[in-house]
Amino acid sequence: MTEKYNFSRLYPTRIDIGSDTCSILVVLLNKTLAATLDLKTQVKQAHWNVKGTDFYQLHEMFDEMAGELEDYVDTVAERITTLGGYAFGTARMASASSMLPEYPTEAVDGVEHITALADRFAPYAKHLRDAITKTSDLNDADTSDMYTEISRTIDKRLWFLEAHLHQKAIATENYPIKVTAIAEDTEEIEDTEDTEEEETKPNTTTSKTKTTAASNAKTRAAKTKTTTAAKTNTSKLRGRRK
Repeated sequence: MTEKYNFSRLYPTRIDIGSDTCSILVVLLNKTLAATLDLKTQVKQAHWNVKGTDFYQLHEMFDEMAGELEDYVDTVAERITTLGGYAFGTARMASASSMLPEYPTEAVDGVEHITALADRFAPYAKHLRDAITKTSDLNDADTSDMYTEISRTIDKRLWFLEAHLHQKAIATENYPIKVTAIAEDTEEIEDTEDTEEEETKPNTTTSKTKTTAASNAKTRAAKTKTTTAAKTNTSKLRGRRK
């Protein structure tokens, strides 16, 4: 990054922060402004040019991310002027002062654009975290709080970007071994449960057989009683006729 501008330029102000401290703060903030402007345009570049089956989803997500960065551009620029500084906020000023690398024009599909953006959100996120520490050390709680707010959103967006890439990354790590081990343990547990269920499961075939046998016995007994009764009645009738 080449500094072409006098970022420490100050106007007189009645704010109760010393001019030396204000000078340090506005230099830091102008570096943030340049990077934020640059990152916003790079996200827009991805928004316009992404191709592939995930086009609409990524097109919308990139536009939302660019909108958040646009708001932060305004927030950072206004903090600079609040401290009496001069905000260097044109596209060419940002290009000359940004810490971020230029966006790759060969990126076409979703994974390529996501990777390019993740590679830029990561150093931007680090810059914000470093700025939180520096502004806190300078006892400027307001600027530190501003950086914390931006940092929280950028970390979340970096997570969103990386979540699209983790499937391939995991496949190259030892994680699948752990998954396999878990799967094997699960199979053993399921086998044990199946065995227990078989042992405790009632023998429905035997029960049905016993029930059927009992029913047949009752039927035969009933038929026998009926036959005996009929024979008895026939004998009585013959006796009366004689």
